[in-house]
Amino acid sequence: MTADIEQIKKKIIYRSNYRGTKEMDKLLGAFISKYLDQCNGEDLNQLIKLLEIDDNNLYNFYNGLNTDIQFEDNKINNLFKNFKY
Repeated sequence: MTADIEQIKKKIIYRSNYRGTKEMDKLLGAFISKYLDQCNGEDLNQLIKLLEIDDNNLYNFYNGLNTDIQFEDNKINNLFKNFKY
C-alpha cells in the first residue's frame, strides 16, 4: 500500500514539473512541493485530476480569469487557487 502511494506521489511530482510551459512547471512544481506530503488518498486523486487539466485553463483558474471548463469546489482546487507563488 505504501509503495503504491509513493509511486503515485512520484508520478505527481514528475507531471507537475514537466507540463509544457515553464510558468506552469514552476507554479505547479512549487505547489506540489508545498502540499504533497500533507495529502491523503482522496487528495492525491484530486491532484491527479488537477494535473490532467491543460495549462491555459489552470493558469486562468489560478489568476481568476474565465476558463473553458468548470472546476470542482474541493480542497486541492481551493489550495491551488489560493496558493501564493
